[in-house]
Amino acid sequence: MTAVRIAMWSGPRNVSTALLRSWGNRPDCAVWDEPLYAHYLTQYRPDHPGIPEILAAHENDWRKVVEAILGPIPGGKAIHYQKHMAHHMLPHIGDEWLAGVSNAFLIRDPAEVLLSMSKVMETVTLQDTGFPDQYRLFERVRVMTGETPPVIDARDIGTDAEGTLRVLCAALGIPFDPAMLAWPSGPRDSDGAWAKYWYDNVNGSTGFQPWKPRAEPLPGRVRPLLDELTEIYEALHRHRLRV
Repeated sequence: MTAVRIAMWSGPRNVSTALLRSWGNRPDCAVWDEPLYAHYLTQYRPDHPGIPEILAAHENDWRKVVEAILGPIPGGKAIHYQKHMAHHMLPHIGDEWLAGVSNAFLIRDPAEVLLSMSKVMETVTLQDTGFPDQYRLFERVRVMTGETPPVIDARDIGTDAEGTLRVLCAALGIPFDPAMLAWPSGPRDSDGAWAKYWYDNVNGSTGFQPWKPRAEPLPGRVRPLLDELTEIYEALHRHRLRV
């Protein structure tokens, strides 16, 4: 199979790490956890744990990161799956390299995202959610390629993981592998230095969790963001792949 480099653009709390585990369980796939996070932290200092450790452990020159993104796939694998947070792609980072990868987008209902973020962050800003940057990148990729990149919804993964992954693989021009549906529990060498602060739930998982309706009300401090995020979400949701 011709080498495929997948840039999956997500926001936080979007089951993106479970999807990283899914792709990492394919024997033909190398994975990369948030390549641009360290550079992002050189420009912004959000209320995240372990920042000095992250900067020491990961490349923070975005040009070198992009060179590696487009370079040889580790281990001689056929697929390089890259889990990106959309808000890490800061405006000053050159975006010509997007034409050299297969871009895809992972979205999630903003009410579910805000509820999840509110449990781990005291203050949640519009930028923290990644929604505006996802839409900006989606439109940029459409202009660059003349095609609509694939969009998948976290809820669809939770209701029909196999069907959703099958249509995603088809859209990316690669065969589906049933190994994507389950994986061994525990951490991975490919996890970023931030994993010990954020990945407890996914480290205990062995597959995708079934989707359940949100039962808790949104805290008042994040409700003002909901309308704007919903507008962006719906604009992307119209393009989502359907099983």
